[in-house]
Amino acid sequence: MDMNILCIGGGPAGLYFALLMKQQNPSHRITVVERNRPYDTFGWGVVLSDQTLDNLRVADPHTAQLIGDAFNHWDDIEVFFKGRSVRSTGHGFCGIGRKHLLNILQQRCEELGVELVFETDVSDDQALAQQYQADLVIASDGLNSRIRTRYAATYQPDIDVRHCRFVWLGTHKTFDAFTFAFEQTEHGWFQAHAYKYDANTSTFIVETPDEVWRAHGLDQMSQEEAIAFCQKLFAKYLDGHALMSNAAHLRGSAIWIQFPRVICNSWVHWETLGDKPTPVVLMGDAAHTAHYSIGSGTKLALEDAIDLANTFATHPGADMREVLQAYQDRRSVEVLKIQNAARNSTSWFEHVDRYTHMEIEQFTYSLLTRSQRISHENLRLRDRDWLQSYEAWLSGGRVMPPMLMSFTLRELRLKNRIVVSPMATYNAVDGVVGDFHMVHLGARALGGAGLVMVEMTSPTPEGRITPGCPGLWNDEQQHAFERITRFVHQQQAHIGLQLGHSGAKGSTQLGWQAIDEPLPQGNWPLMAASPVAYGVNNQVPKAMTHADMQATVSEFVQATLRADAAGFDWLELHCAHGYLLSGFICPLTNLRDDDFGGSLDKRCRFPLQVFAAMRAVWPAHKPMSVRISAHDWAPGGNTDDDAVEIARLFKAAGCDLIDVSSGQTTRAAKPVYGRMYQTPFADRIRNEVHIATMAVGAISEADHANSIIAAGRADLCAIARPHLADPNWTLHEAAKLGSKDLVWPQPYENGRDQLYRLLGAAR
Repeated sequence: MDMNILCIGGGPAGLYFALLMKQQNPSHRITVVERNRPYDTFGWGVVLSDQTLDNLRVADPHTAQLIGDAFNHWDDIEVFFKGRSVRSTGHGFCGIGRKHLLNILQQRCEELGVELVFETDVSDDQALAQQYQADLVIASDGLNSRIRTRYAATYQPDIDVRHCRFVWLGTHKTFDAFTFAFEQTEHGWFQAHAYKYDANTSTFIVETPDEVWRAHGLDQMSQEEAIAFCQKLFAKYLDGHALMSNAAHLRGSAIWIQFPRVICNSWVHWETLGDKPTPVVLMGDAAHTAHYSIGSGTKLALEDAIDLANTFATHPGADMREVLQAYQDRRSVEVLKIQNAARNSTSWFEHVDRYTHMEIEQFTYSLLTRSQRISHENLRLRDRDWLQSYEAWLSGGRVMPPMLMSFTLRELRLKNRIVVSPMATYNAVDGVVGDFHMVHLGARALGGAGLVMVEMTSPTPEGRITPGCPGLWNDEQQHAFERITRFVHQQQAHIGLQLGHSGAKGSTQLGWQAIDEPLPQGNWPLMAASPVAYGVNNQVPKAMTHADMQATVSEFVQATLRADAAGFDWLELHCAHGYLLSGFICPLTNLRDDDFGGSLDKRCRFPLQVFAAMRAVWPAHKPMSVRISAHDWAPGGNTDDDAVEIARLFKAAGCDLIDVSSGQTTRAAKPVYGRMYQTPFADRIRNEVHIATMAVGAISEADHANSIIAAGRADLCAIARPHLADPNWTLHEAAKLGSKDLVWPQPYENGRDQLYRLLGAAR
């Protein structure tokens, strides 16, 4: 079907979509309207990955060849930090001047018969669409899109202005690697992102947190003064070359920008023009942005164009609504992945000071893996020699997977960094663990994990989540645990106990029944910080009195003494997931007006009292951890800022490690799930509070665990569901890596040898 297509905005998205659609069907009438003059643009160089270049070659080999011929390609990343440098290779980037790129796209559009209209500032898209009798309008009018603003009720944009200030400069110093340079001043850290994009010019972006920018008076400097400041600060990297601006039209501090992260709920608006409904489709920066630190703004724009053009090609004769819905459904998922990665990368650069205590070796690894899209094994593919040297540095001399390094806390030495996460199994009888638990926990101790954690165990009958949950309030329960700890120790592993009280989430059905819903009969009374039910069907708990609190502290202390007597090596206090102590910490469930409610420190007061009493009777040579919900994922709830303060309070009380989970404190929670989605919380707590952390949540491969440990985002990785599927997860993941750094149980050695032979042949 022939179409009249109008692209408002002559950036990469609009131009590339126009030429792809014209190439697909020369009978389309396609017009691109741009406010700038022909062959004129602003900006320095842009970066694309080798993968994006491959996508361009598939979409349009001719244009890709022109772009590829103009690219400056490099494989290396070099990091300068605290007087030293580290260089890694194999990263595959290309740089090209933004003006040159647009000129190539403009030239190709003209060759194919796309009509280019310059020096036209579109103030009324509807009038323009009617003028060109448009069947399809592409709103590629950039970051400050007027069209997105006009139809905001449909697009529902969410614009988050980020914390750092940055200025986009150029220099005739040509860098032979993508260069990151970090400089500390009396007020804080600045960083430069520099890369060559033509034979004699490099982009040079200078970035710093807003408060550091203001402390240096950069908000009061002229453009010339600010550039001189940057030139002096980074003089050692410029080799006498000047820094240049091409933003002469801006005055003073206006050259410094705060990056706006744009997310739109919808990319398609339907407007009735004349007698027909016409779709107005956002594309490129108008629809979404991703921080320049992962070099993806132009990538996103070009790949938007490829995807929409491909959708038209694969839906010939389809209804326009069907085509556009298919495009948004598929493309929005890919964009979300990139934006999630960009969010992690943005946060890393906004909080460089979080990592500056590291040596350059780990600082560089953290930088390279900051987005969580580049993993440990991906780095091995890129630069095996560098990664092996880093593994040897990290372990103190031996090349080995980071997850298999030992870890010492107080006087306990774990043989590796993998933890079997505490997972409810609902198989206890009257709180007593039995043969199932022996097999379940014993198998995972045989399976190679350094620490096996027992599921949440209650100090009282009423503190259980379900009738099938374990307890530790009598001798029979203690003796049953002794049997298990004895077996685990015989396997050269360690075992920990998680103590917790269910609070408002107690007296519920087993996990495979109606999870979190009350028992059909025989419910026991509940107590919590406040009379707030967990759900519409759950009981309204009694608000705890001070006497209740004193009694509960005593019950936790007695359970702690029993845990030591039962032979546990590690003790964890459960202050997460909406259970009793978490209910005090969360402002959505703690509505008290006494000394245990209100401000964060008051909400933490009772959990801290419980912890302090437990720590006082738990042996000094044994570690204690606390599991927290680092984010409530609900309006008005705790955020990661609060989590940092919670961790500080527990550290001051003698906590050795924070087990960092999130959510499950309220049914209103809407977590943002994804691979290793909770790890950034563990990272922040570890590197701001300087306390050991355990990462948990969607960690399913050795590659994930190795990346987390190597980057210093956490000290331990708790693996839950994968351990349910495979008790020998640690042994098997080590075998996949070809590592012999893990000792197998002697009865299993024949199976080990066969597995290594099979995996070796497969490799």
